[in-house]
Amino acid sequence: MKIGSYTLKNKLILAPMAGITDRPFRELSRQFGVGLAVSEMVASNPSLQKHRRTLLKTDYTGETGLRSVQILGTDPQQMADAALLNQQRGAQIIDINMGCPAKKVCSVAAGSALLRDEELVKKILDAIINNVDIPVTLKIRTGWDKDNKNAINIAKIAEQAGIAALTIHGRTRACKFQGEAEYNTIRQVKQAVSLPIIANGDITDAQKAQQVLDYTKADAIMIGRAAQGKPWIFDEMQQQLSGNSSYKKPSITEIQLVINNHLENLYSFYGDLSGVRIARKHIGWYFDNLGGFPAALKKEIYQAVTPLQQISLVNSAFSNTEFSYQ
Repeated sequence: MKIGSYTLKNKLILAPMAGITDRPFRELSRQFGVGLAVSEMVASNPSLQKHRRTLLKTDYTGETGLRSVQILGTDPQQMADAALLNQQRGAQIIDINMGCPAKKVCSVAAGSALLRDEELVKKILDAIINNVDIPVTLKIRTGWDKDNKNAINIAKIAEQAGIAALTIHGRTRACKFQGEAEYNTIRQVKQAVSLPIIANGDITDAQKAQQVLDYTKADAIMIGRAAQGKPWIFDEMQQQLSGNSSYKKPSITEIQLVINNHLENLYSFYGDLSGVRIARKHIGWYFDNLGGFPAALKKEIYQAVTPLQQISLVNSAFSNTEFSYQ
């Protein structure tokens, strides 16, 4: 799988997820072998470029692997300026968000709402590609709703503009994350254009990953929600996709170590107060993957306000719980 001049080590990509794919989570995913980890989306609005949250999103200090940064917006010049600014901050790939279905994003005609205006899509792509000298990728959905699937048209516009790779989530904007993703549209797009295609949506395990790759003929797959609380999914998928039938899932002890390291990195990156708050959702996902929260400790863990208190309660859960994870 190539994106411009960059060759990924495998076909597995971590999806950009707001509030999730921060530097600690991207680094954790790389430890488990993901080929590319895309940042959470960064607004193109000039007034937000020096905001603390934006600066954290674009902090690549000590980060390994390719730095792919997703930007969001509707104004071609603002998007082009944001792309250049992020290139100057260290981005090696710019990804354009035209796939987010969130109401707060679509209400300002950004994200997947842009799919309704193909001329504006072209203007945005041209402006960005002409303003940077690094590869530019695009993430879209299959269309606005089931009666307006224009992914093939958007893909042809992207190919003509010089987009380096196209990710397609197998749902329309109207579907949000409901129902099952469909892959027929992705297959049709792959047949219609020559640029690299990345399939996304409901890919939860190695078997599904292989099925999607075989059916769509996509060049790579993008994993989002399935990696929440299970970052080792990338190692699991890669081992099985490469034919390693002897792959063993991490033990409970190994998972405990992963969680401890993740939490420590969150505290270090965000500071104690914000780190504890942001860690809560990750802790919940980890325990969901293990078979559920220990009822007696769930409330205590969520109410912890210091790193020491939070991580001590998490480790106590491991010492006193029989998990159903296998």
